[in-house]
Amino acid sequence: MLINMTKNYRWFQKIYLNLISSIVFYTSIPLPYISGLDFTGVSRLVTLIGLLIGGILGIFDFLIASIGMPILTRSALVVIVWIIITGGLHLDGAMDTADGLAAPDAKQRLQVMADSRIGAFGTMAGLAVILLKTVALVDIQNYRWLVLMAACGWGRWGQQMAIVCYPYLKPTGKGYFHKKALGPYINLLPGLFSLIVFITLATIRYRVNLYFFMGILLIGIIIAISTSAWFNYKIGGHTGDTYGAVVEWTEALFLCALAIF
Repeated sequence: MLINMTKNYRWFQKIYLNLISSIVFYTSIPLPYISGLDFTGVSRLVTLIGLLIGGILGIFDFLIASIGMPILTRSALVVIVWIIITGGLHLDGAMDTADGLAAPDAKQRLQVMADSRIGAFGTMAGLAVILLKTVALVDIQNYRWLVLMAACGWGRWGQQMAIVCYPYLKPTGKGYFHKKALGPYINLLPGLFSLIVFITLATIRYRVNLYFFMGILLIGIIIAISTSAWFNYKIGGHTGDTYGAVVEWTEALFLCALAIF
């Protein structure tokens, strides 16, 4: 009995530390100092971190809506808080990737992306992502909390898709440990399953329109797969910067597509 309790405690402790490690790595949410954090497997829980970020954004959106904030200002503030929560981690990757794509060949693209300075193309890409998210949110009047959670979740599942399915181009790069941690294709299933379960339960509970429900599922899957494949096609693989680009562009395009519904 005591042995089983000890094993269960260690299992819960491991899950807890992995979750806290993922929050610390992927967000700027302030947490007290915790020892024993291990960042090598954070990519396994990244989809759950996306749902957490989306949930925080949904609560923030609800609070400022309750005081009568106009939807345009509200949407802009949500996007700003979105950047703050993530520490601009993925947006920085999207901007570096855009600068790299402006180079004429794959080798030069990697060299440009390694430069921490942001160029003209990176600036334009960053502005485009922010603008698309803002105007799409203005057009989405209903179930905004659900849309925000789904967008953040699909963006990070797209990142997992990029990590698992395509080669990592810089073996000594900062993102290489993600590739080692996720491993085979089967590790894409937990994140996908958690998103499907969450969206299904939420739509049943709040009686969301069936077409909207199908749109959240199908559009999310299609865009997450397409963005990771597109960056692989353009660069011949992925880096830590393109992982961030996949997150940002999946989120932005997902919101734009859902605005149709």
